[in-house]
Amino acid sequence: MRKKFLQKSTKTMMTFGLVAMLTVATLAGCSKKNPEDTSATPTPVPTEGAVSNGTLTYTPGTYSAKVTGMHEMTVTVTVSENAITDIQIEHSETPGIGEPAVLSIPAEIMEIQGLGVDVVSGATLTSNAIIDGVVESLKKAGLSDEDINTLLEVKKIVDKVEDQELSADVVVIGAGGAGMAAAVTAKQAGKSVIVIEKTSKMGGNTILSGGALNAVDEGSETALANNDSTALHYEQTFNGGDQEGDPVLVKTLIDNAWNGVEWLKSLGMEFYDETFTVTGGMWPRAHKPVEPEGTGFFKTYQNFLDNNTGITMVYNTTAEEFITVDGVVTGVVCTGKTGNKVVVNANNGVVLATGGFSQNVEMRQDANEILNKWPSLDESIPSTNTSGITGDGIIMAEKVGANLVQMGNIQLLPLGDPNTGSLSGNIEHSVESRIFVNLDGNRFVNEAGRRDEMTLGLFNQKDATMYIVMDSDTYPKGDEINNFGESIADLVASGRAYKADTLEELAGLMGVSSENLTSSVNDYNRYCLGGELEGQTDEFGRALFTDTNKANNGINNPPYYAAVRVPTVHHTMGGVQINENTEVLDKDGKVIKGLYAAGEVTGGIHGSNRLGGNALTDTVVFGRIAGTNAAGFQK
Repeated sequence: MRKKFLQKSTKTMMTFGLVAMLTVATLAGCSKKNPEDTSATPTPVPTEGAVSNGTLTYTPGTYSAKVTGMHEMTVTVTVSENAITDIQIEHSETPGIGEPAVLSIPAEIMEIQGLGVDVVSGATLTSNAIIDGVVESLKKAGLSDEDINTLLEVKKIVDKVEDQELSADVVVIGAGGAGMAAAVTAKQAGKSVIVIEKTSKMGGNTILSGGALNAVDEGSETALANNDSTALHYEQTFNGGDQEGDPVLVKTLIDNAWNGVEWLKSLGMEFYDETFTVTGGMWPRAHKPVEPEGTGFFKTYQNFLDNNTGITMVYNTTAEEFITVDGVVTGVVCTGKTGNKVVVNANNGVVLATGGFSQNVEMRQDANEILNKWPSLDESIPSTNTSGITGDGIIMAEKVGANLVQMGNIQLLPLGDPNTGSLSGNIEHSVESRIFVNLDGNRFVNEAGRRDEMTLGLFNQKDATMYIVMDSDTYPKGDEINNFGESIADLVASGRAYKADTLEELAGLMGVSSENLTSSVNDYNRYCLGGELEGQTDEFGRALFTDTNKANNGINNPPYYAAVRVPTVHHTMGGVQINENTEVLDKDGKVIKGLYAAGEVTGGIHGSNRLGGNALTDTVVFGRIAGTNAAGFQK
């Protein structure tokens, strides 16, 4: 049966009662634990009854609070006169990123009867939102600010774990998209693998993405129908980055993209049949996984781990420095969750796949000073990235002589959630079916253009704020989900999106000029399917108005939808210099033996501006190359 884009949403209710706590699952739908997982994360301990904190008195009852992590959630807390007896969380947080916090934090609050819990690494937004929700609920139960401060001082005492020394054929640092592609590929080459990950789960930024992966199946019906080719993909990638990308690396990316899709399919990953144009992707060549966001990649990788021995996942462990012997990288020194030392040695090669530095404000501000492309990258500008993406690997690599290239090339998106900076709440499905309007209701940019041009255009608008506006072409029933697993009905109900039967009514909800919004939509429609200017380029330079399947014919099918968006730091294109074999290069262009790198930790591939949909291609293509070559490296 032909798969379609439209899906219905699901929500999860997590309950933490008195008799039994929940065990942390690896991923939603993947509860089988990898037998070689050496993570030191403790499983919540079952309790026979709530333990009183001995000092505070609650008004018995059940209290709720709505909070926002990556997505909106409802925290419900039940208390007796002297104890927290139950915590429930209704949520749609991302499996592998936000969900571990949903599982562990309420359990720990119940166990210690206090609020002095650590945030889950890589899930800061979700962790803090849960704690805020519990605080708000406890205030409704009669606690004062002073009482809350008392609970914040109640902490769990954790004993330091003993130091460890581990070894495998291949060591991978980072369990995101590139790291897991490298790990699986190295295992397929017959090698044992250890993956070091500083957070509690695999996923990195890939799991938060919309899942779009650009690849051209040269000569296929899809490519011919889209007038697409690997040559066009190369041209748009190279020119889209102002020809700053290394041509050899760009060609490596494009030529191996479709093979990467086929490899993922061979592992069991499913994609929809149609391709689409992702924001900033320039062409309908993005492949969309069946699973929401980037979860499909990690369900696929986890399934491989569950059915194959030889890959050991070491979570909650932060890589600190490389081990070198006679100029060859032979391993890495790490710090475990309790401050214990973990030394990991590689018999063959080491793969660095720790991601970029979008969440390191100081680092990105320093990098921005190289080109001064963006008005500001201070803490007022949020990021789409998981909180663990702080440039650790780039700093480590530089200490062993790695050359850093194009560090000033930083990408922002105009699609950030105004509260969190995440892509959550983005209502668009593809470029062709929506427009952007400013707070006056006017279009201001080519919405099918480059990401940097769109975001720079947004910075020039009032409050650097805009609305995405679209009709019901991709939401025909009103309960379908966006690219991030969120129901449009839920987004409207929570006030994160607006819905109206007329453009005039929609303008009122948005607080923009009805006359301007109506004029903007009517003018846009003239270039869409059936319009008098169909096939022409508009005043902003936009040429993409109708999707391949001819489903979008303009914004004219009520109900209409709108959602507010702001600039957000999305991708850092600068990083460690590599060659086409993913070998890390020093400042003289020489190979640092034993060290390979893949994913956003590298630089020099995308140039000044990355095409939308090329990042996940990057993780798969260069992750696989790194895994293969690290497996084959001989000291």
